[in-house]
Amino acid sequence: MKTKLTLATRKSPLALAQSEQVAAHLRATLGVEVELLKIVTTGDQRTEWSLEKQGGKGLFTKELEEFLLRGDADLAVHSCKDLPGEMPAGLAVAGYLPREDPRDMLVLREGIESPATIATSSPRRRLQLAMLFPDAQFTEIRGNVDTRLRKIAQDHVADATVLACAGLRRLGIAGWQGADFQALDVSMMVPAVGQAAIAIQTRSADAARFTAVLDARTARFVTLERAFQAALGGGCQTAFAAHVTPDTLWFYHHEIGLRSLPLSDAEIDAPVETARVILKHFGFQI
Repeated sequence: MKTKLTLATRKSPLALAQSEQVAAHLRATLGVEVELLKIVTTGDQRTEWSLEKQGGKGLFTKELEEFLLRGDADLAVHSCKDLPGEMPAGLAVAGYLPREDPRDMLVLREGIESPATIATSSPRRRLQLAMLFPDAQFTEIRGNVDTRLRKIAQDHVADATVLACAGLRRLGIAGWQGADFQALDVSMMVPAVGQAAIAIQTRSADAARFTAVLDARTARFVTLERAFQAALGGGCQTAFAAHVTPDTLWFYHHEIGLRSLPLSDAEIDAPVETARVILKHFGFQI
């Protein structure tokens, strides 16, 4: 058994904060040394790209997965919402750290109550926000969390944007000069699949070693969310969302809007079949 592990991670401040959490957890539970291998992904390099037009699937994960497949890293740390529904052959998600607050945070320029312009690169967010603010116009925004906050509060590129509550909390950002924060309940804005969960990916043969020390509750709910994603073939740039709580599925798709359904323990524990049955119920051809 290896006593030193290499974690592949993106170099953004949020990715590094999340990877340090994973490293600390593995040191404490497995008694191993852990080092971070910092990688710049295509999505990080191409800051001028429109993720929606280029296709966001795999842009923030592919290079990390290649390091795993070559054996240059033992684990890769991802924001789960960046992971496509399909996993490369030979790789698996070993598990997750305990999930943070899954909600989206509406960031408004100070003094704005109803934004006329909203900056977001996410079709999921844009279409759900259009239901909340039907008169708003939309523009794209890229950059790290602090860059996006500056663009709203100081540069006034738009009246508002949306960020993940979990990312703000992990970066220790509780507020920002010139901006007001308003958390959006999941009944108003369904989070992305896996939002607020940190996914630990590894080679399939090594997964069991790590699963035992990761959070079973988070895995149970996120596995069902990812079953919907896999069945629909959705990446992070698809206007679709699924969020599972102990007794409810919150679901959004651009073809049917926002829905919720009660969930039983048995349904949560049979993710592939549950996703198939519910999608058929919603009228999708699966």
